[in-house]
Amino acid sequence: MAAFVVTVLFLLVALLAPVLTALTGWGPITPDGKAIDPDTGNFPIGSLGGISLTHLLGVEPGTGYDLFARIVYGLRTSLVVGFASAVLSTVVGVVAGLAAGYSGGWVDSVLSRAMDVMLAFPQLLFIIALTPVIQSALQTNSHGGTDENLRLLVLVLNIAVFAWAYTARLVRGQVLSLREREFVDAARIMSAGRRHILFRQLLPNLWAPVLISFALAVPQNITTEAALSYLGVGVIPPNPDWGSLLSDASQFFLQDPMYLFVPGVLLLFLVLALNLLGDGVRDALDPRAGRN
Repeated sequence: MAAFVVTVLFLLVALLAPVLTALTGWGPITPDGKAIDPDTGNFPIGSLGGISLTHLLGVEPGTGYDLFARIVYGLRTSLVVGFASAVLSTVVGVVAGLAAGYSGGWVDSVLSRAMDVMLAFPQLLFIIALTPVIQSALQTNSHGGTDENLRLLVLVLNIAVFAWAYTARLVRGQVLSLREREFVDAARIMSAGRRHILFRQLLPNLWAPVLISFALAVPQNITTEAALSYLGVGVIPPNPDWGSLLSDASQFFLQDPMYLFVPGVLLLFLVLALNLLGDGVRDALDPRAGRN
């Protein structure tokens, strides 16, 4: 329940980002030249990274951007990519797992080998290699770069492409067991079609493992997105993103440790809350998997 409450708070902050930043009066890319001191290399004025009533979490060194606004909008980016890629990979994985487990034969062999291949790929390395290539081929704005929404779409697709096999393998194993059950035999005897058996008989009995898989995929995808942005193949600066914030903050850690500490701790709490929430969902939906 504590993880659920923390997760809901993060979701509300992301949804209310325009309202919260309007209350503070600072946008994610609105610099405050008065909050940084040019005589010290444009570092924040004051202690703890410039934290004050004007800037609740301080400002970025060098730019003067309000850190609270950038974290709030960066949270939206992380959650959008994490949830969208989890939804896409779950849908593809469920369809592939259903087809492989119920059909058997050569269909099962082909899809199972495809799952093995995808699970064998070093996911992060291939996403790092593919993302800039795809984005370079999709130059859409007047500056010869990639539109930000399209860039996020590429991130979502790349993450989902390498993540669907985990759900597919889980669903396939469940379907192999369920297809021999009496209710499936009864549906066949009553001349039910394959689509009816798959989506009206088998799928309703799979919602628990599918929901568990989805709940555990979201924090993993958020971490992947942050790692990609940290390595420079995610969101384009100055657009806010937690991974890029951590990347920039690592250069100023000795001079302004709060710049690294704040987004780092928030990312830790977000991923931890989502992981604990996924564990709670698993324990609630599968009591037989109780821990000693």
